[in-house]
Amino acid sequence: MTAIDPTAHLTAEQIEELGRELDAIRDEVIADRGEKDAAYIRKVISAQRKLELVSRGVLLFSIFPPAWLIGTAGLSVAKIMDNMEIGHNILHGQWDWMRDPKIHSTTWEWDHVSPADQWKHSHNELHHTYTNVIGKDNDLGYGIMRVDEDQKWHPFHLGQPLWNFINACFFEYGIAAYDLELGKNLHKRRRKNPEFRARARAVGRKIRKQVLKDYVIHPLLSGPSFLPTLAATFTANLVRNLWTHSVIMCGHFPEGVQVFERRSIKGETRGQWYLRQMMGSANISGSKAMHFMTGNLSHQIEHHLFPDLPSNRYAEVAVKVRALFEKYELEYVTGPLPKQVFSAWRKVFRLSLPNKKPKSQIPDREPELVAA
Repeated sequence: MTAIDPTAHLTAEQIEELGRELDAIRDEVIADRGEKDAAYIRKVISAQRKLELVSRGVLLFSIFPPAWLIGTAGLSVAKIMDNMEIGHNILHGQWDWMRDPKIHSTTWEWDHVSPADQWKHSHNELHHTYTNVIGKDNDLGYGIMRVDEDQKWHPFHLGQPLWNFINACFFEYGIAAYDLELGKNLHKRRRKNPEFRARARAVGRKIRKQVLKDYVIHPLLSGPSFLPTLAATFTANLVRNLWTHSVIMCGHFPEGVQVFERRSIKGETRGQWYLRQMMGSANISGSKAMHFMTGNLSHQIEHHLFPDLPSNRYAEVAVKVRALFEKYELEYVTGPLPKQVFSAWRKVFRLSLPNKKPKSQIPDREPELVAA
C-alpha cells in the first residue's frame, strides 16, 4: 500500500456522490441495451467458431510448414476469443438479459480446463467482491506471490518471478488449481472433504475432455500430420495462456494500482466499493483490435465498476468514467500493453526481495506452495 492515501482528499459525501454518478452511468447503459448488443455477441461467437473450424481444418495438413503456421495462428486467435471476449464475459452474466439459453452464464462452458461453475465462484463472487484486498482476493498473486511491501517476506518469495512465468505458460491449469483452492486443501484431512473431492473430480473430468479434444482426437484426424498438429495445438494453448496472463496481470498489478487491508472494507458503502474498484484496477490503451483481443479487459477499470455490462459498451463508458476520475482528482492508471507488462513484472521482481519497511496491520498469509 502507498504511504499516502490517494483518496484522502475526498469527503464521505463526495465518495457517495461518486457512487451515485457511477450508478447513473450503469443505469443508462442497462436502459439502452438491445438488439445491436445481442447482434454483436452472436456475430463474435459465429466468427470464433468459424475461425476455429477453418484453423483445425488447415492443421489437418500441418505436415506442410505454411499450413502449420496459418493453422496455429488461427487456432491461437480462436482460443483467445473464446476465453476472453466470449467465455469470460458470458460467464459474468453480461448477456443474460437476452434470455437466450445458448448464451447464458448458467449454461455456457468454455475452452478451458477450469469448470465454468468453479471459475464463477472464485472470480465473480470472490475476486470482484474483494478486489485487491490482501487475504481476501486471491486473484491478486494467485496465492503464490507477495503483492505488497507490507506483507511478511519469506524465502519462498525469491522464486516468485519463476513461479509467475510457469503460471503464465500453463495459466488455464493454474486457474483450475486456484479455483479448487488446492494450496490450502492439500492437507490430508481437507483432501477427504466430500465437497472438495467432488470439485476435484469435476476438474479432472474437464481436463480429460480438453486433453482428449486437443491432444488426441484432432491430431489423430490429421493422420500423417499427427505430430505437427499436436505441436500446433500445444503452441496455440501456450499463446492463449501467455496472452491471457499478461492481460490479467496488467489489470491489477502495475505500479500505481492500490491494494487494501481487510479491515479497510469493514462497513464499506456502495460509494466506497466503487472507489476501491477504481483505485485497484488499471487499463491498457490501444486500438479497437487490442481491446477486442483482450476481451475488453483492457478497460479493466470499467469492467470492475460494471462487471455485468456488455463488454462492447466499455469503450463508451470509459470516456465518462475517466471524466469522473478527473473531476474527483484521482489517478486513472493506463498505458500501452508493453508499458503495463513491464510495470507489472518489475513489481513482481521488486516484491520477491525482502525490504526494511515496517509491517502494517495486514494479516500475514503463509505462501501457498500449490495455489497457482
